[in-house]
Amino acid sequence: MGAPEAIARSAVPIKHPRSPNEASDSIPDSGSGSESSSNESSDSDSDSLDSQTSRKRRKVSPVEVDAPLVPTTRVPSRIKSSVRENKRDEYPDHGVALAPQDSTITFSALDVKPWLVGSLGAMAIKRPTGIQKGCIPEILKGRDCIGGSRTGSGKTVAFAVPILQKWAEDPFGIFALVLTPTRELALQIFEQFKAISSPQSLKAVLITGGSDMRPQAIALAQRPHIVIATPGRLADHIRTSGEDSMCALRRVRMVVLDEADRLLASGSIGSMLPDVEECLSVLPPPSKRQTLLFTATITPEVRALKELPRAPGKPPVFICEVDTQKLAIPTSLNQMYLQTPVTHREHYLHMFLLTETNLPKSIIIFCNRTATADYLTHLLRLLEHRVTALHSKLPQRQRIDNLGRFRASAARILVATDVAARGLDIPEVGLVINYDIPRDPDDYIHRVGRTARAGRKGDAVTLVGQRDVQLILAIETRVGRPLEAWSEEGVNLETRVIKEALKLVGEKKREAMLEIEEGREVGGKRKRGMQKLRA
Repeated sequence: MGAPEAIARSAVPIKHPRSPNEASDSIPDSGSGSESSSNESSDSDSDSLDSQTSRKRRKVSPVEVDAPLVPTTRVPSRIKSSVRENKRDEYPDHGVALAPQDSTITFSALDVKPWLVGSLGAMAIKRPTGIQKGCIPEILKGRDCIGGSRTGSGKTVAFAVPILQKWAEDPFGIFALVLTPTRELALQIFEQFKAISSPQSLKAVLITGGSDMRPQAIALAQRPHIVIATPGRLADHIRTSGEDSMCALRRVRMVVLDEADRLLASGSIGSMLPDVEECLSVLPPPSKRQTLLFTATITPEVRALKELPRAPGKPPVFICEVDTQKLAIPTSLNQMYLQTPVTHREHYLHMFLLTETNLPKSIIIFCNRTATADYLTHLLRLLEHRVTALHSKLPQRQRIDNLGRFRASAARILVATDVAARGLDIPEVGLVINYDIPRDPDDYIHRVGRTARAGRKGDAVTLVGQRDVQLILAIETRVGRPLEAWSEEGVNLETRVIKEALKLVGEKKREAMLEIEEGREVGGKRKRGMQKLRA
């Protein structure tokens, strides 16, 4: 049974397991008194309010067998979803090359220089993936490229290797510019460039927000070979720096837009397109540079670049798509959903994190809003989980430190917004939890792609309420298969919540809200420290 049908069947209040000698184990009202700031106002009501009968009677009267489970809600048809799924595959295939899947091919066979082959081998990268086999030879030929492949398939290596090989033939600054949407992804790409180019004396510079602009401007003026930047900060430098700093950008030979679907998205709040356009405006025209676009989800905005007019003598854009539609997510990823009452998601989350299977795993919890992420970080820390956070409201130094703590397993759980959903490669992640369901199914693909990377196994669990049928249906249509109901042998999560979590989590929710209202750090460390000093 798919997720939407199961959710719709449970639109009535969840009846908790009870023995004949027990009066009732339904969730008491006291647990839902204080709501988290992450819930929308429409979600703040108890699910049991959907019934027209009195609240007291509903607690003791059994559900009639013949009564319709969904008296007012019409369940969307799965036939319609399959039609939408088929339409997704009706993209024109002309001009699209599918990467070869020969597992015996080597980097040397792709005309990669021996020093790069040795450097990749030292990083335990022995054979190219599909996207690498398809793109590296064409980029080395000088063609513009649009590369699409599922998460964890090695897209960074697919553009870093040809850039470094062509740079080594004629090193000068600035040879290449890489634009990426998040600071953490920019740092990761910067580190990968440095690692792959270790046999050479590459000068790379990182230009991202949250850091002092003055050292960055000085570094740009010194003509580094590679610039890895976020569009907003580089646009700030373009607007404020003098001609000396920008002169080198006018000689760039290669430009990369990593996570191009996010960089080129227009019309939405927080669109990066104006900053991207400003960055590109100081570069050489497209006819005199090589442009590379990489993403896990090729959107119409990305695909439209193929139709732009070409300069005389310049070869057409090469498009390499590897499993971007039929296999948008890795086959080694188990996708599941966990049905939770809207007002008790924190209780279920707490007990879910403590199951025997999940307890040893490294986990990322995704939220839609920074306020939700901040609240969950406070709450889970009070519940004695080893947790840290990553979202846009944190200072850049703290973001780097928190991500480092999670990578080093000093924190078992990372609570994050979609800042962490793109590009980050943390091999240890075994479980991704969607605390909030993303509105865009493509965002779901990027989130769950933080696990099951490079052929490893991983799990993704989405917390689902009765009002989330349409969102889940859209996700199932996009990924091409239904989500399965989560289960673990010997675990009844509802019973554990009732016995162990209702009172404890309710108390810690109030403490977490109080900490946030008083402006205290996670765990209240700063406040207690100040009190000791005053004493």
